[in-house]
Amino acid sequence: MSIIFGPGGNSEQYYNDGNKSSMNRPQYLHNIGLNGYEYQCNKGVHISMDSAQILGEEARKYGVHLSIHSQYYVSLSSTEEEKRQKSVEYLLACFRVAKQMGADRIVVHSGSCAKMTRAKAYELSLDTLHKTLTRAKEEGLDGIFLCPEVMGKINQLGDFDEVIKLCTTHEMLLPAIDFGHLNARTLGGLRTTEDYLTLFQKMEKKLGYDKAKMFHCHFSKIEYTNQGEKRHLTFDDTRFGPDYEPFLQAVHQRNLTPMIICESAGTQDRDALTMKEFYQTL
Repeated sequence: MSIIFGPGGNSEQYYNDGNKSSMNRPQYLHNIGLNGYEYQCNKGVHISMDSAQILGEEARKYGVHLSIHSQYYVSLSSTEEEKRQKSVEYLLACFRVAKQMGADRIVVHSGSCAKMTRAKAYELSLDTLHKTLTRAKEEGLDGIFLCPEVMGKINQLGDFDEVIKLCTTHEMLLPAIDFGHLNARTLGGLRTTEDYLTLFQKMEKKLGYDKAKMFHCHFSKIEYTNQGEKRHLTFDDTRFGPDYEPFLQAVHQRNLTPMIICESAGTQDRDALTMKEFYQTL
């Protein structure tokens, strides 16, 4: 797989250009020079199987690689067994539409620590992820990666090390490294190419190069407080990071081929294209 650049969801410009649904998205992205798209199921799986098939056909026609972002209300680490069982069912709904549209990655929020220890939250999250993958395989929905995401608030489960550790436990768990989140939860800790190279080398050591090189990625500038993430920004912001140049220089140096999804606030198409154009200069 080669490196993929695309947006998460639909940009303001996409709607300003007269588009009303996601069905035109693959052609639109192809026409502006992007080859990835993360379909948003964060408020629930509301796309029909017929529409999912059409979206998949359009994506294949225009060479656009698809992923899905799962529901925000998935709770991998809930102490309530019923909530975790419901989360398995929510994720299976994503697996079904992913299979239908040909998406091979589903991003999921890693969980909350609430009042428990991080170790206990990790244990519960891991159990829910493995139960989901077992059920998916039983339904013939294997071949789709489940991608626990690096989260933006310091008290959430899902720092870099926790996500990588989760992904060492199953071949179909692939890290979703959100560098805006990681920068926020480290209070601006991502500045230099060396910062990224250190992360990549650790990921390669834990997962093996072949798996690490195809990691999933979210990238945007994010405003943060001393608790971590506050809100997504655009690349026009000059106060908060992270900057994309050192990140892409490190990707290039390590010869990695991630799927890079831009989550800028409303300008995700433009900013994804900015990243692609910079990468091509390397």
